[in-house]
Amino acid sequence: MKHSYRVSGMTCGGCRSTVESTLNAIEGVTLATVTLPDQAEIEMETHVAIEVMQSALSSAGNYSIEMLNHSHEKVDTAADKPACCGSTSSHDHSQPAPELGKDAAGKYHCPMHCEGDKVYDKAGGCPVCGMDLLKVPDLTPKTVQYTCPMHAEVIQSKPGSCPICGMDLVAMQPTDDEEDQAYNSLMHKMKIAIIFTLPIFIISMSEMISNDPLNALLSKKSWDWVQLILSLPVVFYAGWMFFERAWKSITTLNLNMFTLVGIGTGVAWTFSVVALLFPDIFPDQFKTESGTVFVYFEAAAVILTLVLLGQLLEARAHSQTSGAIKELLQLSPTEATLITPEGDKVISIDLIKVGDLLRVKPGDRVPVDGQITKGQSHIDESMISGEPIPVDKSVGDEAHSGTINGNKSFVMKADKIGAETLLSQIIQMVNSASRSRAPIQKLADKVAKYFVPAVLLASVITFIVWAIFGPEPAMSFAFVNAIAVLIIACPCALGLATPMSVMVGIGKGAKNGVLIKNAEALENLNKVDVLITDKTGTITEGKPSVEKVVDAKGQFDATLLGYIATLNQYSEHPLAEAVIKFAAEKSISLLSSTDFESVIGKGVMGTVDGKEVALGNKHLMDQVGATIPSEIDQQVIAEQALGKTVSYISVGKAVLGFVTITDAIKETSKQAIQSLQAHDVEVIMLTGDNQRTAKSVADSLGLTSFQAECLPEDKLKFIKDLQSKGKIVAMAGDGINDAPALAQADVGIAMGTGSDVAIESSEVTLVKGDLLGIVKAKNLGTGVMQNIKQNLFFAFIYNALGVPIAAGVLYPFFGLLLSPMIAAFAMSLSSVSVITNALRLNRIKLDDD
Repeated sequence: MKHSYRVSGMTCGGCRSTVESTLNAIEGVTLATVTLPDQAEIEMETHVAIEVMQSALSSAGNYSIEMLNHSHEKVDTAADKPACCGSTSSHDHSQPAPELGKDAAGKYHCPMHCEGDKVYDKAGGCPVCGMDLLKVPDLTPKTVQYTCPMHAEVIQSKPGSCPICGMDLVAMQPTDDEEDQAYNSLMHKMKIAIIFTLPIFIISMSEMISNDPLNALLSKKSWDWVQLILSLPVVFYAGWMFFERAWKSITTLNLNMFTLVGIGTGVAWTFSVVALLFPDIFPDQFKTESGTVFVYFEAAAVILTLVLLGQLLEARAHSQTSGAIKELLQLSPTEATLITPEGDKVISIDLIKVGDLLRVKPGDRVPVDGQITKGQSHIDESMISGEPIPVDKSVGDEAHSGTINGNKSFVMKADKIGAETLLSQIIQMVNSASRSRAPIQKLADKVAKYFVPAVLLASVITFIVWAIFGPEPAMSFAFVNAIAVLIIACPCALGLATPMSVMVGIGKGAKNGVLIKNAEALENLNKVDVLITDKTGTITEGKPSVEKVVDAKGQFDATLLGYIATLNQYSEHPLAEAVIKFAAEKSISLLSSTDFESVIGKGVMGTVDGKEVALGNKHLMDQVGATIPSEIDQQVIAEQALGKTVSYISVGKAVLGFVTITDAIKETSKQAIQSLQAHDVEVIMLTGDNQRTAKSVADSLGLTSFQAECLPEDKLKFIKDLQSKGKIVAMAGDGINDAPALAQADVGIAMGTGSDVAIESSEVTLVKGDLLGIVKAKNLGTGVMQNIKQNLFFAFIYNALGVPIAAGVLYPFFGLLLSPMIAAFAMSLSSVSVITNALRLNRIKLDDD
């Protein structure tokens, strides 16, 4: 059994780790997974009383636990809880990050998710890992209005010139992207750092030039004073943020990359100042031939400048990785044409209400989701389906926000506005998924937890070994190499390996009509070896049409059609809609009906005009006790052999006829199934339809495995059986009856054309509702996982080789040492290389052909 709980009192990754290990140690608990800010999923062999869990948590710390009855909680802000626990960064890895609430828009969060979904009111560094906080995008597009600086009464929704004075209009709201502002701030500091670091570097390198020309101008000690003065802007302005982050990491014991940078450069600079002011306190090993002590102002300045360069490149890369959300936000129109009794009126999209009639002109973006009530056109829906071919639309068809109208005008009724539109849901899903953690990150998290303390220890050992066994001046060698070890290590490369690839991959999928809810789904897509698929609406078009309604003699029966149409007026099933439409075409009037009941997986029944009527399969006929005459059964068998769906019609206790419904197989279904089979994925069709119809469809698609007459519980059991054999199962479906199976599968894949319940129960949504989308999703999962493994390889190999080389292991054999400046440059490039590799995912091909 599995239950959800809320755990109060957790403030950081260390708390999460403590709570998780405490819960897992309780007898009867098979697996406890804790996610920040306050949720726990606990699997138990036998029921464990909450009092037992509370007792264990109370012994571990100031934590409390209670049953969780709903899935989303309000996000904490920085003012709510301080980051205080004494552990290194430990990230949630096994579950998707809880969804950020609307109140988090415009605030800031850590890109490495050190504290779950904790957000901050101001930009700055994460108190756990020190990374720059990123702004949470406002997923609701805002209307920007423009005005004339000379004539305030002029207000327009688009930039342009003032109709009065001709001046360029200016935005009434700030439009600068905050990521660009952060980048510009870093760029300004970078320029300052270069201006002052370059002369320091030249001064320090002059000794290597023949005849040392600078020494003829000033003494060595004077040039040391010049270096000190030049280093002040670099240390106390351009690079000061690194010392702030290092200090915060030490005081909270959340050691990270900036701990190493801060200690290394701080020690080098402070040592140099003391050496300049009080040279006599140092032994001769630290002194030059002229009696001055070696100073390392150039090392501190150059290192800070190179680390700053790395931060600058990361800021630009972060902006690129979040480009998918930005592009989707740009698809949202800001205004619409409202039809009023007084005529058409252009209004802000924020003012649209459900039920409003809107006119969409040629070339305009559709403002909201709704139904076309007048006119026809073709609409470019590539932004939600990934397909470049425009779709013909006419009265009764759906139009979605952000899609582009063709060359004709039409009128639509607003059905979904604001956050309810498909585009807004896509943006929210992409945003949430890009912040989630893939299970593979667990390895990196374990390493990162012990990484910084290990590097600090390696630095101390390096100093001791060089001081004892190194050549003269041994103390100088020891000092420089110890600093190089501190500087070259980069735990952020490990931390960024997964989230960067996930963020880019999620965006790539969204642009191709494949919406991924969390990173775990991406990882599982790569492992899937069995795909279970529904038939109606998944393999087939899901747009059934009634072919005939006949009696036992095979003749059209208007009375039976009236019965089943009256019964189906209360059902939302596609088959019911087909029956009602057919009745309307035959001009059949609906009768009075009561006691309507939908029996999932079987059909519908109720009382029509005082008679008990049922429409469905044999299971339903057995349930109502209706007898099926042999002549009707033979006709039904013949229809089913042709791949048609047939439902029996019973009145009272007798089956009087049947209805034949056809549902065309999607043109892409066979191609998609063949592609999946080529990827060694076994495709199995589970359908509620009868054996003969199911076999006809399976044969036409080349499916070797299928199961017919499946109820929802049958699909659920079938998947559980496969999972018990070690299979990684994906389930594709579109109906309410598929929801349990979608939730049980390792990866639930819902058709975007299906029911809201199915979409909610799945981890992947195919906007177009096409099986080819599964091929894209599979290829995306494979590409992202390969990219993550490459990133982790880069990060592990970089640190595994870099630290020993910086410590001087090559010196006894080749006489090679790694200067702190080169180490700083290598450290900066390590994170950038990981991000750059992740960006390559934008170029991967998701189609097989």
